[in-house]
Amino acid sequence: MKRSKRIEALDKRAVNLDGFIDEWPEMGFVAMHSPYDPKPSVKVENGMITELDGKKRGDFDFLDQFIADYAIRVDRAEASMAVPSLEIARKIVDISVSRKEILSIVSGITPAKMAEVINHLNVVEMMMGMQKMRARKVPGNQAHITNLKDDPVQIAADAAEGALRGFREEETTMGVARYAPFNAIALLIGSQAGKKGVLTQCSAEEATELELGIRGFTTYAETLSVYGTEKVFIDGDDTPYSKAFLNSAYASRGLKVRFTSGAGSEVLMGSSEQKSMLYLECRCLYVTKGAGSQGIQNGSVSCIGVAAGVPAGIREVMGENLVAALLGLECASSNDQSFSNSDMRRTARTMLQFMPGTDFIFSGYAAEPNYDNMFAGSNFDAEDFDDYNVMQRDMQVDGGLRPVTEDEVIRVRHTAGKAVQAVFKYLGLTEITDEQVEAVTYAHGSKDTLNRDSAADIMAADDLMKRGITGIDVVKALAESGFEELAQSILNMLKQRVIGDYMHTAAILDEHFQVMSGVNTPNDYMGPGTGYRVTGERWEEIKAIPHRINVDEF
Repeated sequence: MKRSKRIEALDKRAVNLDGFIDEWPEMGFVAMHSPYDPKPSVKVENGMITELDGKKRGDFDFLDQFIADYAIRVDRAEASMAVPSLEIARKIVDISVSRKEILSIVSGITPAKMAEVINHLNVVEMMMGMQKMRARKVPGNQAHITNLKDDPVQIAADAAEGALRGFREEETTMGVARYAPFNAIALLIGSQAGKKGVLTQCSAEEATELELGIRGFTTYAETLSVYGTEKVFIDGDDTPYSKAFLNSAYASRGLKVRFTSGAGSEVLMGSSEQKSMLYLECRCLYVTKGAGSQGIQNGSVSCIGVAAGVPAGIREVMGENLVAALLGLECASSNDQSFSNSDMRRTARTMLQFMPGTDFIFSGYAAEPNYDNMFAGSNFDAEDFDDYNVMQRDMQVDGGLRPVTEDEVIRVRHTAGKAVQAVFKYLGLTEITDEQVEAVTYAHGSKDTLNRDSAADIMAADDLMKRGITGIDVVKALAESGFEELAQSILNMLKQRVIGDYMHTAAILDEHFQVMSGVNTPNDYMGPGTGYRVTGERWEEIKAIPHRINVDEF
């Protein structure tokens, strides 16, 4: 058969390497609305919800019961449910209706009603809603800091550069689980070497992650996963109640917590109950609210390939981000796993969160080349820094990052490497050589660094935990090794654990260790001329990309 050369050329485009599937509600492959989604309903008797979205209380599964008992304001339920879904959708977009009013109405609606509201909004309207509904006035960004070798020296250097570039949260993980203490300590030191006040976490098995937090090696947790059906929850060895308990365990130790959920997980685990991804994600978000978590990482996250494969899947991703904001939760809006071979498509997906701003536009921008990203690769990585900064400049949008100079990058990477070297020596851990510090100072990724003795590192990390070393020991090691300013920064991070203000919704710390959250810096957008505007010093910073004609030089 003779072929069209036009079609042959198109067939070779990167986007056609992506996976796509028709809607298939019976297997859960449907984004926004399934014919099997329940109809919204609620019934209240004697101060208790006795019917939820078509189910009587005697037929509730544990998600229904948890949501009915803890996630919906019973005193608001009947009045809120009486407001037509289209009217609520219009209020979300209407600049004359405040965020506070929307939060009040939404506090009484059910998951099925929420899904119905979101189905009335197109993506532009969702972006308008997010601009008004995000919790914190100023958007932020989070980075992934990992590498293939689990090299703590590179972790520290990349964390320092990431902090310098503007990330206010940084997250690491490991290829080998027993490296967790080393990576957590290196991330803590490196982040503060780049910019003071950056929050850090180490994604690990939950008991390990909690212990690292208790010891003061981390300042927040993010990987408390929740699911939209009872069967998938059980397969994950959890219930809404166990997640609420774990959330309290972190919070009681002064650790900021947000949960993780996202469209497609129930499809991937084979038990979507024929419901739409949006409806199931609404259930996840209601569980998150009911458990008392201040926020959520959502937007399909690691299941983005599933959501992106069905019609309106990326619209659904933005919809679930907006649901998080409508429930008053901090929204770390994913953008963190690679899902497309098309540069155009991955950028388009990110613009839905980038343009209106979310509390964390990425819940994992890879601050290393993607070959080093142990979270399966990110939608954007270290090779996209300049593109991202130019997009901020093009649109006068605050995406949470800033241009940097080569001298600044080299300086903070070297400082972080030397600081970790000093701490390891002081604590009697494995040696970090000057050559290793030199390599990570100038490295792009782990292909440019020297190998370490992994077996010795793992034995030393185990010994560190057995010796009961804590964040205070790290502070002491830095102070007595000539890094007094860095020691003070980490001590200030430990003090935040006692103060507890950074556990408020959407909290970050500025460079003076002052909390900026949805409580003390709430989003006050009410249309043109209101809310956060990129002006003044921040605009001058965004404009000053290195590759420009600087008229001051003429």
